[in-house]
Amino acid sequence: MFIYNITAKVDHAIVDEWLHWQKEIHIPEIMATGLFAEHRFYKLLEHDDDEGKIFVTQFVSLSKADYDLYLKQFAPLITKKVLDKWNDKVVSFSTLLQNVQ
Repeated sequence: MFIYNITAKVDHAIVDEWLHWQKEIHIPEIMATGLFAEHRFYKLLEHDDDEGKIFVTQFVSLSKADYDLYLKQFAPLITKKVLDKWNDKVVSFSTLLQNVQ
């Protein structure tokens, strides 16, 4: 099992709008690729940052091949949509995790 982990710092001024977009548009668009079995969405607690709130979105992939296909076939367009919509109001980075249990 692989976890595509995206950590995002969201400007305080757009948090509510971004949350709505994340839940109603962005996450469903990624899930609609059929390459992830499930997702999780978290807000980081015990973090005081004047620049924004931090959120973590995780997409569970059953194989590295599915994750690689997502990166190649879907991620460039989805990333462009994110940048076009939010520009510098959202700063994010992604990591790949592997379950070791």
